[in-house]
Amino acid sequence: MDERSLRIRVDAKRDVSALLLEPPAAIACYVFAHGAGAGMTHPFMAKVARGLAERGVATLRFQFPSMEAGVKRPDPPAVAQAAVRAAVAEAARALPGVALVAGGKSFGGRMTSQAQAADPLPGVRGLVFVGFPLHPAGKPSDERARHLDQVRIPMLFLQGTRDALAEMPLMAAVAARLGERATLARFEDADHSFHVPARAARNDAAVLAELLDTIRGWVARLA
Repeated sequence: MDERSLRIRVDAKRDVSALLLEPPAAIACYVFAHGAGAGMTHPFMAKVARGLAERGVATLRFQFPSMEAGVKRPDPPAVAQAAVRAAVAEAARALPGVALVAGGKSFGGRMTSQAQAADPLPGVRGLVFVGFPLHPAGKPSDERARHLDQVRIPMLFLQGTRDALAEMPLMAAVAARLGERATLARFEDADHSFHVPARAARNDAAVLAELLDTIRGWVARLA
């Protein structure tokens, strides 16, 4: 499977790069946004995309405008959400008839859910969060999840139990509040990057495989 490079028009002033990885007979396409500190080509992003393709799920990765321009500071929410909308529209054009889900790693997932809460993303059946950033490190709060009450489609939260940006009791309470719309998948000993310490019962590769299998199974039920 070869990745296809694309250009996506966000608005009159901004274009961004994107990568489409499409396996044969894809069951769905995941519009997969990167986090605040690393772009779409980060090794973790690439491993997730390749692993999902091996499991029959296409991915469309894309750059946020700030990352495209080489600026370290993340885009304002309005700009980031516009990029998400443009990427979802591009996925629908590139893969007509294929079921769509959206979300991303950390900041990318939160910008996607904010976009969905403000105005539903056309054709998107569910949201997948690869480490939802519930709060800043050392400042536990659920304020960043308040907008999720306005999301009416299914949501999958993939969360490490050592994630400093989402203390598990708070994350579990958010999922419980959202009810049947939310599925919380816990990854024991994993941090925000889904890295586990050497003393853990399994290694990073095993955690990643479980993460990919979880996404595939959840997406298959939606599609």
